[in-house]
Amino acid sequence: MTTLKGGLIQMQLKGGTNLEPAVIRRHMIEAHTPLIEAAARQGVQVLCMQEVFTQPYFCPSQDSKWYAAVERIPDGPTVTLMQELARKHAMVIVAPIYEEEITGVYYNTAAVIDADGKYLGKYRKVHIPQVAGFYEKFFFRPGNLSYPVFQTAYCKLGVYICYDRHFPEGWRALALNGAEYIVNPSATVAGLSQYLWELEQPAAAVANGCYIGAVNRIGTEAPWNIGTFYGSSYFVNPRGEIIAQASSDKDELVTADMDLEMVREVRNLWQFFRDRRPETYGDLLRP
Repeated sequence: MTTLKGGLIQMQLKGGTNLEPAVIRRHMIEAHTPLIEAAARQGVQVLCMQEVFTQPYFCPSQDSKWYAAVERIPDGPTVTLMQELARKHAMVIVAPIYEEEITGVYYNTAAVIDADGKYLGKYRKVHIPQVAGFYEKFFFRPGNLSYPVFQTAYCKLGVYICYDRHFPEGWRALALNGAEYIVNPSATVAGLSQYLWELEQPAAAVANGCYIGAVNRIGTEAPWNIGTFYGSSYFVNPRGEIIAQASSDKDELVTADMDLEMVREVRNLWQFFRDRRPETYGDLLRP
């Protein structure tokens, strides 16, 4: 049996939205560091933080102040620090941050760092919502790196970010690219879509025969009034069973042991990949 120990960190905003992005980043890094250290003590091999984990979820605003939150990948301060921590703890780290490619071209991105501290690459959020309270197109360009899978020291790892989870095509692309474990860092609030939180990702895990780690922030972020982030971060196995889950209202590290042999077992039992009929799916490619 090949066991992978995963960790997810959910957290409430520290410092408040009235501060400058660089100051908020410092507060959030300081708050995450003890939980990263706790993950190391518990033997976590792959750790993921929530969407844009060093900042508030600033998309209820359309305030260009937040453009100052961007960082370069991999040369910015957060990824550089995460590389040091990954190397120190022999831990794969997924660091979702606000990325600057060039001035004025910004992405919602997750950097993937291997257990030896090597930067492996990044995933850029593909699907960008633009509805009341979630003005993401003001801040993020749609991702343009497709659906990469990263061969880490411990597993084949994929990333899918927040709103992406509503689109089954990306889950399937990641699985076909070899992902055994997919993380979905999110910022999602109570309300219309909350019941989907424990529906879509278990369904995606079953359809694609993989493990998924879903991580969501907690609390409210004044002055914006879009609702309460409800945490409830969890791991789901390839049979669609939630195997570990965090609370809805506190900073927390949640961990799970994942038997990677189950990926092969489930894919051999439910032959969804064998029985696919891509030649019949042409209509799906029409705009």
